[in-house]
Amino acid sequence: MRADYIRIYKSVHTWTGIVAGMALFIAFYAGALTVFKDPLTRWASPQPAIELVPLDQAQDLIAKTLRAHPEVARDFNIHLRDAEHVPARMEWAVRDPGADDHDESSVRHYMAYLDGGGAAQVEPAHPSGLGAFIDVLHRVVGLPVDNDPNRWIMGVIAALYAVALVSGVIVLLPSLVKDFFALRVGKNLKRMWLDAHNVVGIVSLPFHIVMALSSVVFAYHDGIYLIQDKLLHGGRLEASFQRPGGAAPAAAPRDPAAMLAPQELVARARALSPGFEPYGLQYQQVTGPRALVRVWGKDAAAVSPRARGGFVALDPYTGKVLNSDYMPGRQNAPNLLISSFFALHMAAFGGAAVQWMYFVLGLAGAWLFYSGNLLWIETRRKRADRQGGAVPAQRLDTRLMASATVGVCLGCVCGVSLMIAASKWLHGRVGDPDAWIRALYYLAFFGSLAWSFARGAAAASVHLLWLATALTLAIPATSLLGWLYPAAGPWAHAAPATLAVDLTALAGALGFAWMARATSRRVKHGPRESVWSAGAQSA
Repeated sequence: MRADYIRIYKSVHTWTGIVAGMALFIAFYAGALTVFKDPLTRWASPQPAIELVPLDQAQDLIAKTLRAHPEVARDFNIHLRDAEHVPARMEWAVRDPGADDHDESSVRHYMAYLDGGGAAQVEPAHPSGLGAFIDVLHRVVGLPVDNDPNRWIMGVIAALYAVALVSGVIVLLPSLVKDFFALRVGKNLKRMWLDAHNVVGIVSLPFHIVMALSSVVFAYHDGIYLIQDKLLHGGRLEASFQRPGGAAPAAAPRDPAAMLAPQELVARARALSPGFEPYGLQYQQVTGPRALVRVWGKDAAAVSPRARGGFVALDPYTGKVLNSDYMPGRQNAPNLLISSFFALHMAAFGGAAVQWMYFVLGLAGAWLFYSGNLLWIETRRKRADRQGGAVPAQRLDTRLMASATVGVCLGCVCGVSLMIAASKWLHGRVGDPDAWIRALYYLAFFGSLAWSFARGAAAASVHLLWLATALTLAIPATSLLGWLYPAAGPWAHAAPATLAVDLTALAGALGFAWMARATSRRVKHGPRESVWSAGAQSA
């Protein structure tokens, strides 16, 4: 390919990466953690305050609750598994009218249980919103609310991301064979970072292509669903989620006590697919003519249509299968094609091994965008006179980009670690813990950004890396304190999933400490004219 074409593609790659890079850092860093959203939510949730009703008494709980609160029959859940983030066997949510379907901050949760006398009691529930908010940061590149305008912004960022991928591959093609596994470690740090950037980018290219394309799909999914409904479902897509037909609307309400027991519904679902492992039942309109129950579950050997798995819709009174289009392992070709966009993006296949692979690839992707900005800054560095002359003043755009890169990227890291660690301390001490964790994230994020511009990229990078170390170390330290001294307020769970959160945070804190020391050496002993030098501010 001609050299002038290569220069054009290199310019396209550089500027699309610069425009989208910092937003994508947030999306990938938060996205890596979102892979383990459930363990994070369990880590941030105390043991249930009430004892969960045994599963064989769930049918009695349903009947008594709906007798006292008929409006709950519209939509409620029965949890099949006991876990730290499950407050009661029966739970439901009420969304504020007019709120966006994805805005979790507008949802109020309730739970039902049987008291000592066997009567149904209803109370507000307060599940941790930690995992959900990290997911929001991932889905809308750091913006506070998951709504349509913010998703459209994310879609534009994802499109730029795709352009950067294609142009980067074209730029690297002429030297791909020679430079693919070349990692030239030495005094030329820029060369080493460029080699590492290229290797990570090419090795993880299939992953990034999937992320870019599926992100565009998610950003504009309403229009895509409309096309899918017309082409694949003949205008009957909604029927996949609702029971068709039924008795006349004026029919007498049905008796929920006549429904099949949850164990029987689970057995009917498992009979369809032996590898399907149910974890919850979602009942809808159970006193009406179109009653149905979705049996939600996962199958590690199959593709799931959502991160939470898939479902089979049954008649809760007869057990008849109403719809299995969204059941892992039983989807037809068109539905499997659509589900693949979700599964490939959300690691909804392959079990824990694929989840850990996506976690590592997500962190590597965040580093890819961070290193891309650093390479842009170093490329534009003005070098000092070899004869020991005065240190040249660096261009304003490189200094601003360096400060923005450090502030945004490390601000995201500090904010996420702060709100994870704080989630246990806030429980029972504030009225709305979810609002507090959101506020703490943005306090750390914008505080880090302001500090980076005030002190300069060089000094701020060291300070913020040490801050990230301390805040990330606070995550396992909080659990340790809860284990040693429960009266202090925090708690410690013995479940492997929650222990893994503490161990991963400890490894992350050690990694940030290593980076802080390496960055400090660079600031003190690196080239004086670099924006990463201690003398950059004075120059």
